[in-house]
Amino acid sequence: MESQQSHNKLHVVFLPFPTPGHMIPMIDTARLFAMHGVNVTIIATHANASTFQKSIDSDFNSGYSIKTHLIQFPSAQVGLPDGVENMKDGISFEILGKITRAIIMLQNPIEILFQDLQPDCIVTDMSYPWTVEAAAKLGIPRIHYYSSSYFSNCVAHLIMKYRPNDNLVSDTQKFTIPCFPHTIEMTPLQLPDWLHAKNPAAAYFEPMFESEKRSYGTLYNSFHELESDYEKLSNTTMGIKTWSVGPVSAWTNKDGEKKAKRGHIEELGKEEEWLNWLNSKQNESVLYVSFGSLVRFPHAQLVEIAHGLENSGQNFIWVIKKYDKDEDGEGFLQEFEERLKESKKGYIIWNWASQLLILDHPATGGIVTHCGWNSILESVNSGLPMITWPVFAEQFYNEKLLVDVLKIGVPVGAKENNLWININVEKVVRREDIVKAVKILMGSDQESKEMRMRAKKLGDASKRTIEEGGDSYNNLIQLIDELKSLKKSKALGVKAD
Repeated sequence: MESQQSHNKLHVVFLPFPTPGHMIPMIDTARLFAMHGVNVTIIATHANASTFQKSIDSDFNSGYSIKTHLIQFPSAQVGLPDGVENMKDGISFEILGKITRAIIMLQNPIEILFQDLQPDCIVTDMSYPWTVEAAAKLGIPRIHYYSSSYFSNCVAHLIMKYRPNDNLVSDTQKFTIPCFPHTIEMTPLQLPDWLHAKNPAAAYFEPMFESEKRSYGTLYNSFHELESDYEKLSNTTMGIKTWSVGPVSAWTNKDGEKKAKRGHIEELGKEEEWLNWLNSKQNESVLYVSFGSLVRFPHAQLVEIAHGLENSGQNFIWVIKKYDKDEDGEGFLQEFEERLKESKKGYIIWNWASQLLILDHPATGGIVTHCGWNSILESVNSGLPMITWPVFAEQFYNEKLLVDVLKIGVPVGAKENNLWININVEKVVRREDIVKAVKILMGSDQESKEMRMRAKKLGDASKRTIEEGGDSYNNLIQLIDELKSLKKSKALGVKAD
């Protein structure tokens, strides 16, 4: 009887793309499906699965039907050492190229696995356009998982369609995004290289966006109150269904322990020290500074950040990657850290921080962010305004959403879209610009107060939307019900034959 019951259960396979910004929200979304009665299988390679497996085991032990199906990453075939399976390991163009080739080689084994698993639906990252055909062969829906904002997806589609950036006099000349409900101006330099230079990489990226239009629908880690205008625009631009089910991180990490552990269970340790430091600060007096898991700034930029933060006079916590410390030949960062220990104005966390706990701490009053969508959503959920410092991909689009539409962001003045391992040393953001942005964000004038009020209002909406009866909650239930109906119809169709 039990096996019959599990056979009748909706079975959804999730295929995440191996980079933290894509993987983390998709794993959280897969867990939400399982928490709402769906039989879930996540396909991942060994090293990538190790970053989230404890959460999956915990869910499974709580009675949810969720498991990880491991596949072998073809490291040896592309000349990579064992365990290098994620884009964040791409610390050079050569390694990045090998990781990308290995991911492409996984297509065939994954297609075979789809056939073996016989799921009722596949939810796949946008980076796997070939899954549209794979789902069609199985006669099941393919749901396109877009791990950033509606706003950024609309920008990309409309720029590809109308090419407003073509035939401009220079790369710094402004153009307006066509068909938008708000006036959004950008320069070609702020676009990803493949989009403004039409380089060979376009052949890699364009099919990803095209595949969306041939999908059953798109899942977004967003919520209605945050992007209602762009939800509408997306539906008219793409002409397919969309479901906002975010912020998924807040939904799956509601209790403190899960917040602390999210994504990096093995690296907790010196938590007490930074927590004690934060506890000693006044409410909303600390600026949290983090550039995500990929960005590698040149040493000259780290020096400007250090001086900018110090000169601002503001309390701050700054997350710096360990390899930045190693590459600091002059010992600048170590000396800077020593100065901070004396002044107690700042605190450096090396490599990884419990971001959700820091953002939710009463002493935290704002964040400096690279405008990665996960960090934006986590900051919004904590009701925090942001200093925007986009670096690559769609981050410059997200900046426009924060600054021009939601008005909860202060731009630091980053001007050029560069791959995270190839940041232009000539284009460093100067310390005086950092000081200026910090003073606006953390200031006490009317503009700063209104920005904080807007951020808090969005934070409240973000918490309501995932509660029973909220928009994101209802969207998830509606999607699961719809997939169950499709499964039933298919089964009846087969019986009728």
